[in-house]
Amino acid sequence: MFVDKVIVHVKAGNGGDGCVSFRHEKFVEKGGPAGGDGGKGGSVVFVADSNENTLASFRFKQELAAQNGTAGFRRQQRGRGGEDLFVKVPIGTQVFDGEKIIADLITPGQREIIARGGDGGFGNAHFKSSVRQAPRVAEVGEKGEDKEVTLELKLLADVGLVGFPNAGKSTFLSVVSNAKPEIGDYPFTTLTPNLGVADIDNESLLIADIPGLIEGASQGKGLGDAFLRHVERTQVLLHLVDIYEKDVAAAYVTINDELKAYNKTLASRPQIVVLTKIDGLPEDGIAEQIAALKKVVPKDTYVTAISSQAHIGITDVLRRAKTLVEAARKVVEPAVQGPTVPIIALNNAAEADAWHVEHSEGEFIVTGQKIEKFAGRTNFTSEPGVRRLRDIMRRNGITHELERQGIQPGDTIIIGHNGGHRLTYEA
Repeated sequence: MFVDKVIVHVKAGNGGDGCVSFRHEKFVEKGGPAGGDGGKGGSVVFVADSNENTLASFRFKQELAAQNGTAGFRRQQRGRGGEDLFVKVPIGTQVFDGEKIIADLITPGQREIIARGGDGGFGNAHFKSSVRQAPRVAEVGEKGEDKEVTLELKLLADVGLVGFPNAGKSTFLSVVSNAKPEIGDYPFTTLTPNLGVADIDNESLLIADIPGLIEGASQGKGLGDAFLRHVERTQVLLHLVDIYEKDVAAAYVTINDELKAYNKTLASRPQIVVLTKIDGLPEDGIAEQIAALKKVVPKDTYVTAISSQAHIGITDVLRRAKTLVEAARKVVEPAVQGPTVPIIALNNAAEADAWHVEHSEGEFIVTGQKIEKFAGRTNFTSEPGVRRLRDIMRRNGITHELERQGIQPGDTIIIGHNGGHRLTYEA
């Protein structure tokens, strides 16, 4: 079963808790702190795999979870880190968090972290200092990222076959490659995209047969726009038109308008326009239909006629396609390489340290990347842990701002959005 869009829940592992422990050895009257740090939680990593060609497996496995880290141990032993979860996806898979794209896996073996594991909490050995000889503070492990993501598969092909249903796309693919698409003398024979590799002049072209389009496909009519996404990444379009259409020019314009309605750049992509099923037709009839097409296609667009069954004109079309693909690759490659000089951002640390206090309906809400991270690693059942968080808020000026906004003893402080972590203010 071909599936090209799914929603999955990904959960990275939580970090392990830090340990509170002290050395207990013979002849050592007062051993120092010896609690180890917790292990880091595992991450969920997607890997582009050329052996995968559909997202069907995710229909039955919609929850992906990595391992949690384990807690730290005495004698400063660090907890074991959780194992990362590696998930194979087809090449061409895009991952969306809401409307934002967070990963685009387009090369074999490419790896992208989709949900990052939480850091392990520090054990009390981490907090030893000259003025704090016996700290009883240990952090809880950080929560791993937990999110629902949408996976969309957009086939990566050199050439995309487009046209009305029954225009001869599947027949063409079956002739030029080893692909075995379903072929029938009726519309909508092809219900899923098919891929095939065509060899021409010691080169190979990856060709995608896209299910037939009709007028209104970009708005969901017929098979709808479900498969138009697979045309987006093809470098060259092979636009097939049945020579027996009542008006071949109108058929061409209709499909081009649907491509433009879905994505404006599609209609301007390099095209080869091909009349199909010409076997048995007189040459003057074929020439008349080609002339009709040339009136509506863009200037310099190559227009020809073929018969897939009789293998007429096939080699010429593939050679033209190869030339256009090579030209398109030369245009794309510099953009893919990106900047050669690293960009250094000077304000990252400032952004992490920034915080904001908001007074709303009797509650004081504190937000900020760094302070929320500290709160997430605080054990609120431990008095030393809470005291440390209060000290951090005081050192960073947050307590001063709370007092400036009129906070009173007993008022509630919420650190983070959506309920966050609650703390009672003490003068």
